[in-house]
Order: sequence, then C-alpha cells, then structure tokens
Amino acid sequence: MALKVGDTAPDFELPAIEGERKLKVKLSDFRGKKHVVVAFHPLDWTPT
Repeated sequence: MALKVGDTAPDFELPAIEGERKLKVKLSDFRGKKHVVVAFHPLDWTPT
C-alpha cells in the first residue's frame, strides 16, 4: 500500500529502549498529542 503526501499514516508498533526498559511504542500513542517524524535507516548499527 503506497502512501501519498498528505495521507494519514497507518498505525504501527516498534520496539524501543528507554534506559534499561524495553517497551513497544505505537504511532497511535502520539496521534493528536505530538508531532512524529519517522526516519528509516537500512542496516543502521550493523557493520557494512
């Protein structure tokens, strides 16, 4: 499913680490509360 400029992003969930805590963050946790920027870096933190 391709998104176009101005489309609402579908909800998704990603793993996150906060200090020693492991948690999952969902886009819907922020919808209507904060602006969100999603950046994708393929192979980030891996030897290339």
